[in-house]
Amino acid sequence: MASTLKNHKTAAAAAAATAGAAGAGKGSFGWLAHVKYEHLMAGISGGVTSTLLLHPLDLIKIRFAVNDGRTASVPQYRGLTSAFLTIFRQEGFRGLYKGVTPNMWGSGSAWGFYFMFYNTIKTWIQDGNTAQPLGPTLHMLAAAEAGVLTLAMTNPIWVVKTRLCLQCNERVTAGSGTGYAGMVDGLTKIYRTEGIRGLYRGFVPGMFGVSHGALQFMTYEEMKNKYNQHRKRPIDAKLTTSEYLTFAAVSKLIAAAGTYPYQVIRARLQDQNHSYKGTWDCVKLTWRYERVSGFYKGLWPYLVHVTPNICLVMLIYEKFTNH
Repeated sequence: MASTLKNHKTAAAAAAATAGAAGAGKGSFGWLAHVKYEHLMAGISGGVTSTLLLHPLDLIKIRFAVNDGRTASVPQYRGLTSAFLTIFRQEGFRGLYKGVTPNMWGSGSAWGFYFMFYNTIKTWIQDGNTAQPLGPTLHMLAAAEAGVLTLAMTNPIWVVKTRLCLQCNERVTAGSGTGYAGMVDGLTKIYRTEGIRGLYRGFVPGMFGVSHGALQFMTYEEMKNKYNQHRKRPIDAKLTTSEYLTFAAVSKLIAAAGTYPYQVIRARLQDQNHSYKGTWDCVKLTWRYERVSGFYKGLWPYLVHVTPNICLVMLIYEKFTNH
């Protein structure tokens, strides 16, 4: 009898401990239990690798995007090939990699934080069960929340990267009155002359850009889930390299088609050669002088750049986290 009573007490204590742990997991900081830093490292690896390989296309896209046809200091190019050859001839190989340092920092940290935040939020919603489908709405919600957090942390780096990419003159020395000698010099000068506001130029259209990432990740996740369900496998089952690449490319093209104009507005607001009163002023002037085509300037080099970029990032990420 005593033995039976003792066993009942032990079972009750174990049940209470389990309930307490579950309650802690649902508490205010329960989401911390779902943080996995391999997602951070996978995102950094993918972002840095893709930037090193594809930065020249990103630079050309930015120069096309800010070309409003009215600013003399902005170089004019006839097309993608013309831009590449002109930059190489006038600025050398180094010119094609202007702004690469903040781009590496920005892409690496942005993808790292994004993947970490996104997977933490998603796993928290799933309560740790990665085989549980979320559906389009919750996928978009998780991606949007991750995007806002990431943008708040990385916007100053994107401002410096944009300005360095648009710096078409000769090499600048640190501490000189004009231009930026590098990322640290750029951050210092922008903060000194424009304050925090200068470091967060383009933040508002960047918030609209969160919809781009949300749409892309929702499409990517839903395609993977539906494909695995069609094959009668768990939704978190691993795919082949070609399948990851296909889903990444299609999701990026769908998101780009619907949300590209925000990138033009964001780049123009961050450009030191333009002066706008704000986001709405930039939108109005772009529409007045360039109409619809103005909002899609640089789209072709953008697609040529981001399609292999996202394929490379997603492939590295999926393989890195494939345990």
